[in-house]
Amino acid sequence: MKRPAILAINPGSTSTKVALFRGPEEVWSDTQRYDAGRIREFPSIPAQEQFRLDEIHRALGERGTKTAELDAVVGRGGLLRPIPGGTYEVGDEMLEDLRSCCYGSHASNLGGPLAKRIADEAGGRPAFIVDPVVVDELIEEVRLSGIPEIERRSVFHALNQKAVARRASSELGKPYDEADLIVAHMGGGISVGAHRGGRVIDVNNALDGEGPFAPERAGSLPAGELVRFVFSTGIKLEDLMKKMVGGGGLVAHLSTNDLREVEKRMAGGDGKARLVFEAMAYQVAREICCRAAVLSGEVDAVVLTGGLAFSEAFVKAVSGRVSFIAPILLFPGEDEMRALAEGALRVMGGQEEARVYARA
Repeated sequence: MKRPAILAINPGSTSTKVALFRGPEEVWSDTQRYDAGRIREFPSIPAQEQFRLDEIHRALGERGTKTAELDAVVGRGGLLRPIPGGTYEVGDEMLEDLRSCCYGSHASNLGGPLAKRIADEAGGRPAFIVDPVVVDELIEEVRLSGIPEIERRSVFHALNQKAVARRASSELGKPYDEADLIVAHMGGGISVGAHRGGRVIDVNNALDGEGPFAPERAGSLPAGELVRFVFSTGIKLEDLMKKMVGGGGLVAHLSTNDLREVEKRMAGGDGKARLVFEAMAYQVAREICCRAAVLSGEVDAVVLTGGLAFSEAFVKAVSGRVSFIAPILLFPGEDEMRALAEGALRVMGGQEEARVYARA
């Protein structure tokens, strides 16, 4: 039986990743990197759509792949209203919300529109997005804070967390919707999710830097000290957000977001680098332990993933504090292109139904 040909598209701020899959196997991949000055020529992210589409066509042409050969196209999901996880058909209402950026502006908003345009070129093939960052499956207790006007939000590395959770469940010999897992995505930002019944019922908001501090995120901050800092310095909201997201964590303490550089400094006897390294590992472990309480201690595995999981020393520092909870499963890095293709394949193979996005 012929395996379906799926084109996966993942737009980033200054790049677009494209990959062709035959079934679950990658045939080729291409990463188009753009000069920041070229991107700044466009007045908005939606205005980049035709430019990026032309670049994707170029990649297809260079590899001799015709759109008519495709059976489906899948794009990275962007900023939409909060929705449950799953694979979604790209329809008119989704396209309107992504192109208008009414829920926020990010390059991933182009994933759905680009997938739809290429799928239409292929003769009306299906176009999908999979597990966007706005996946929201929180239980109601999680949403409440001590101030009614401030509600906790679900914004996290949903695509990689869900994909890795499915792989971990398979290793455990369980369907994903029957497994109880704690998944820690450890990259430039860190999100730790409690997965129960195929849903992420509790997770920190990694976009705003909540949870452990990370290579580029400040993490949760002492509320009183944060308020005093804001009023005593008069810092503007935009500058504060840059300090928390992009300029926090390792960047703030050590002027680098590269854990490998931190480990080199540690090996050279840098005590501050060691303290910051150990503090970040400690905070990840603490967040994992919090999720164990969410699952009432019924945990099949603790899953470590993301770029930081390539560091044996960091994994050891985290695992040493949490291995009492459940076995540790390690999936270093994040294979977003494969995760996108797998989401499309689940629908095309009948393992799940495609969801339909409706505007709020």
